[in-house]
Amino acid sequence: MINDNYQHPSKDILESKGTILRGKTICMCLTGSVAVITSPIVARELMRLGAEVICVMSKAATELINPSLMEWATGNKVITNLTGAVEHVYLAGDRPKTIGKADIILVCPATANTISKIASGIDDTPVTTVVSTAFGTSIPIVIVPAMHESMYRHPILKQNENKLRECGVEILRPRLSEGKAKIARIDDIIDRVIDILVTKKDFEGKRVLITAGPTREAIDSVRFVSNKSSGKMGIEIAKEAAARGAEVILIAGECRAKLPEYIETIHVVSTDDFIKAVKNEISYKTYDFFISAAAISDYKPIECIEGKISSDNVEELHLNMRLTPKIIDVARKKDYNLFIVAFKAETDVSRSELINRAYNRLKKSEIDLIVANDIGREDIGFSSKYNEVYIIDKKKHITHVERNTKRYIASKVLDVVLEARKTKQIKSD
Repeated sequence: MINDNYQHPSKDILESKGTILRGKTICMCLTGSVAVITSPIVARELMRLGAEVICVMSKAATELINPSLMEWATGNKVITNLTGAVEHVYLAGDRPKTIGKADIILVCPATANTISKIASGIDDTPVTTVVSTAFGTSIPIVIVPAMHESMYRHPILKQNENKLRECGVEILRPRLSEGKAKIARIDDIIDRVIDILVTKKDFEGKRVLITAGPTREAIDSVRFVSNKSSGKMGIEIAKEAAARGAEVILIAGECRAKLPEYIETIHVVSTDDFIKAVKNEISYKTYDFFISAAAISDYKPIECIEGKISSDNVEELHLNMRLTPKIIDVARKKDYNLFIVAFKAETDVSRSELINRAYNRLKKSEIDLIVANDIGREDIGFSSKYNEVYIIDKKKHITHVERNTKRYIASKVLDVVLEARKTKQIKSD
């Protein structure tokens, strides 16, 4: 017999990646798509951010994976049948928020059959009944389709998806590949759950231009000079701004981090490409904010040699390089009223020196905020999922954000941006 104080081993992963979903209960509904094999991964990623996950499975889903797997993954009993305990009302009914009541219904994966049943109000599985119950409350519903591409293109399914969207249901676009409408990327699923449950919409009506990733400066036709930037920090800022209601344009170099498919992205390579893209955007559109998080090369080769330099003939390769323009300087000249945020990366410097160098750049470039971080540390920076930053304004007021996930850092940066923008507007008025 299990001791009353026994804690399921799956609970050990709770909040291992952060606390952003602490106190949230996610009802994860599984249906009969082969993409159900990703469900344990999705559930555990949500738990790593602090969520409690309760699974509901259709009969077709249980024929693909055993409910015991989801019980192992979440540490909670899996609902495969509705009983006299009225599990659907307990999870999604119109009752006060108590332990066990869902904050969101996540149908992941969702088959064409289940989507059409939900749209038609048919309740003949535990999943469809739970979702129908949620329609009568304010609980948000997210559907993540996964099926063969030919089924996904069925015109009646499209009508049913549109019907659900009109009812406020969020439907994540699948990835069309190899003749299949594959389940959305796990990162995108997690992001949407966070966006719906946590994020405030204080950037609604704002247009934000963001740069991310490294530059590549050509040496010859195949070689280039670059840096270790993954693009993660800029991407997380873009996702956070979009989640908070902003219209976001992301200008991205060759990022190692995955780019979100739901954010409009301009792909570039070199510093000149970045500058051209930024100039074009600022010239032809009105932006409220420009956040320059890309790791732009400070120097580039003076000339690019056509073809490939032969190592058979050249024993020593000497490069003449010149300083590249600062994108924030270019942006400021284009729009003096634009609110500009820059990033300043340093290595092997003291805290005071890091802040001083960043502040000097802020003054020299006449920008509004600058975010300083030490990329020399192994536990933060370019290749890490974490960062620690100092946000500095024109008065040299410093906001220190201690080591945390880059998404959390992004949220704090945007908090400071909004507050600083309000102060700037009051002064200009």
